[in-house]
Amino acid sequence: RLRIHGHVKNQLALSLNDLKTKFHPMETNALVVCAGNARQQFKPAVPGVQWKNGAMGNARWTGVKLRDLLNAAGIKQGALEVAFNGMDEPPLSATPDFIKTLPIERSMDGEVMVAYEMNGDTIPLLNGYPLKLVVPGWYATYWIGMLNEIRVYNDSFTGFWMKKAYQVPVGVSNGNERPDSLAPKTEPIRRIAIRSLFVQPEGGSRLPAGKPAELSGLAFDGGSGIARVELSTDSGKTWNRAEFKNTPQRMAHVRFAYAWKWDGNPTTIMSRTRSEEHTSE
Repeated sequence: RLRIHGHVKNQLALSLNDLKTKFHPMETNALVVCAGNARQQFKPAVPGVQWKNGAMGNARWTGVKLRDLLNAAGIKQGALEVAFNGMDEPPLSATPDFIKTLPIERSMDGEVMVAYEMNGDTIPLLNGYPLKLVVPGWYATYWIGMLNEIRVYNDSFTGFWMKKAYQVPVGVSNGNERPDSLAPKTEPIRRIAIRSLFVQPEGGSRLPAGKPAELSGLAFDGGSGIARVELSTDSGKTWNRAEFKNTPQRMAHVRFAYAWKWDGNPTTIMSRTRSEEHTSE
């Protein structure tokens, strides 16, 4: 059962069948990406899983709007945050239970959903079966899998994974700070940063000189929408617009490609991405 309780008028315990038959379904294409994706590239190195670019995926999610579930429970006046917990348990007794919260405004925006299908089929176990919280545009730390509890709070939630972990500095450009001069104030990481990356060629691969090759990759952001991707094959001196290989969708990644013939001289290939709000190189 999915239990909904806390600062609500009606406590609910919903079955999977309840979600499928008693609520209007919604569907969205959305990217899920770890907040530590590409951590291996950080300088200086930081602790954690040393991801390259693999901690991400794009899928079609089907489920129920979180807003509809909260309305069914009847949120009381003064609600501030909504907390989410799953059936998985900490590996050690000293490890805090992994509970994340969303502000009430985000919870009620109609985009956040409780999904019961992924790509038209039952959500796989390793992707969060049977229910997964889908928070388009926000990092995967909020996408609670094996979801079985939603609790509404009328005060500030003080759990470890919101107040201590997954923090970024406040008022620091691009989140950059020095180890010997850490930002005095932090806040939870939330919206996915704009980024583009090469899928082909991969670092360390070999390209034949003088023969056509395709440079391809992915671009994404936190939901403002990718407007264009530009590539440079001469170390940033000139830039050319890449072709989109699929129709851009606001919460999903877009694939890009560019035809290129390398002349054999040393160079650096680069990408930069423009959204409706930001630019990233």
